[in-house]
Amino acid sequence: MRLLHFILILICCIACSKNSERIKPQEQELTESVYASVTIQPDSLYQVYAIVSGILDINQLEEGDLIMKDQALIQIINNVPKLNSQNSRLSLDLAKQNLNGSAAILNSIEDEIVAATIKYNNDSINFFRQKNLWKQNIGSKVQYDTKKLNYELTTNNLKLLQNKYHRTKNELQTAVKQAQNNYKTSLIASKDFTVKSKINGKVYALYKEPGEIVTTMEPLASIGSATNFIIELLVDEVDIVRISKNQDILITLDAYNNRIFKGTISKIYPKKDERNQTFKVEALFETPPNILYPGLSGEANIIISKKNNILTIPKAYINNDNKVKTDEGLVTIITGLQNMEYIEVISGITKDTYIYKPE
Repeated sequence: MRLLHFILILICCIACSKNSERIKPQEQELTESVYASVTIQPDSLYQVYAIVSGILDINQLEEGDLIMKDQALIQIINNVPKLNSQNSRLSLDLAKQNLNGSAAILNSIEDEIVAATIKYNNDSINFFRQKNLWKQNIGSKVQYDTKKLNYELTTNNLKLLQNKYHRTKNELQTAVKQAQNNYKTSLIASKDFTVKSKINGKVYALYKEPGEIVTTMEPLASIGSATNFIIELLVDEVDIVRISKNQDILITLDAYNNRIFKGTISKIYPKKDERNQTFKVEALFETPPNILYPGLSGEANIIISKKNNILTIPKAYINNDNKVKTDEGLVTIITGLQNMEYIEVISGITKDTYIYKPE
């Protein structure tokens, strides 16, 4: 008798257990999304490098300071370029003085040309006068030959001085241009020792202190936008094909507990990170928090699709063959949208069908 009573209790327990696992599909809104990890970064963030090596002289600003485009941020010791610049300036001044100054080389040649011109005019008059006299058989052959020789010599001398003047002028002008180029080059070299910002923004980090060695291989600072921030997301490679620009995202940040922020996908990077098998995606806040810092982390759900009033069942109630257990046995269903917990039922069962959780 006791055995029969125990069996009846056991059957009731099994029946109750089965009934507790029995549910009906329900109509609800279903949103399908892709998970991604989140890191906040300033827009236009970049690392600052020097293009010369040396010793860091001074950091003009501190972390957190605002900076303007082309404003000096870091000064590297540059005594040698400064001396080279001064020497180039002196050479330029000397070249200009030789060309245009009161003691210019061309002035002495011009004086020689003036004297040679006077002598040329005088010898020319004497020669042609003697030539006319000789035609009239007046004077001697020696006098004629002498004046002719003097005339030819002064003519050649004047041409030589004129050529010398033009040649010297070209050489001096070339020397001035070369000195100007050398001076400009020295200024550029001197400017290379002053590291400037490429954007209007904020100094987020300084990596070197005065007195430390600066190389072209190590970053000196980090600068980015002071007001605009980018949401960087890492999306698994199995989900990246479902991501497209302008998709909505929901973001939670560890620094802002229980708050959800909205955003939109703005950029998808095509290269996969082989280290963690993810793709980098960028998004923009719809309404950002009042305070943001580089490196803030969180999570995001990228909205793939959304439907209202659709028939759904828990994913735990469907087996691997897309079948569910009903009072009539196993029934194959056609599914659609899904999230982490629920899946859409397109056909196969109705909202009045009881389904059972697989054992």
